[in-house]
Amino acid sequence: MNRYGLVAALALALATAACTGDPAPPTASGSAPSGDAVSGPASGFYVDPDGAAAQEVRKLEGEGRTEEAGLIRKIADRPNAIWIGDQDPRDRVAAITTKAREAGRIPVLVAYHIPNRDCGQFSAGGAAGAEEYRSWIGRFAEGIGDRPALVVVEPDALAHILDNCTQGGQAGERLDLLRGAVETLKKQPAAKVYVDAGNAGWIKNPGEWAEPMRRAGVPQADGFAFNVSNFFTVKESVAVAERLSDAVGGAHYVIDTSRNGNGPVRDAQGDDAWCNPKGRALGAEPTTETGQERVDAFLWIKRPGESDGECHRGEPRAGDWFPEYALELARNAR
Repeated sequence: MNRYGLVAALALALATAACTGDPAPPTASGSAPSGDAVSGPASGFYVDPDGAAAQEVRKLEGEGRTEEAGLIRKIADRPNAIWIGDQDPRDRVAAITTKAREAGRIPVLVAYHIPNRDCGQFSAGGAAGAEEYRSWIGRFAEGIGDRPALVVVEPDALAHILDNCTQGGQAGERLDLLRGAVETLKKQPAAKVYVDAGNAGWIKNPGEWAEPMRRAGVPQADGFAFNVSNFFTVKESVAVAERLSDAVGGAHYVIDTSRNGNGPVRDAQGDDAWCNPKGRALGAEPTTETGQERVDAFLWIKRPGESDGECHRGEPRAGDWFPEYALELARNAR
């Protein structure tokens, strides 16, 4: 799988919409035609019309706060990944992929339900055990059916095998679950699947990751995802991801550019480095035109403006809308 394969999948989705008389794609400028609630920018990826950013725009416009509404539109009008977890996913995934196909777009979905998710930290949750997870990912795949979708599998789950939360044999089970998720999702004919593989700050020795990545099913997937929910620049991410790619036979990958416009905080430690750090900015918009041979797409996998967690400073819970942070990201965007 390479980015040209992903482009072909996007073109097929557009052609399907055209043949069925579904809503017209956006104009060349990237703006959606009037009244078209589900078409996205020219990237070909699906824009969620009911996401937190879109709801915030409607709220701000209703209050007459047009300047702030315009800033949040920088988020709301771009394709953001839709995270799925903690409930039976079938109906929700089916609804999203159906709307996306009708609009001639491909949705970016995140499967996020691995047991002991986030090692019990800010995004704690997930399946109660391995069998529950296998059933859950099966239902996720059923929801996709034969419709196009790009799926990012379990952010942080692979990276956490090096942490204490997967000691005592749990690492082996987690790797089996990740590989099983890849195999299940890849049975869907139009699904593109990328296994999350951490970020440039997490990986100190890329050579240590090769075998876990293979066991997690990266060679059977379309590649891996990198920099999810983090802030490293494209240049920094590519420098490390290329070494990971080399270690697993030249695997392709996607990079989360949602909040990396100013890069990471260079002198921060612990939670301050990744949990709602100040001074960050929106990064490169979602596209398959990356200029990098192995980079299939830049994506906004982390939804900009949604909190990373409470971080001991009173911020919203992980995944909740954080209006002040959203405005800062948009104001700082280049």
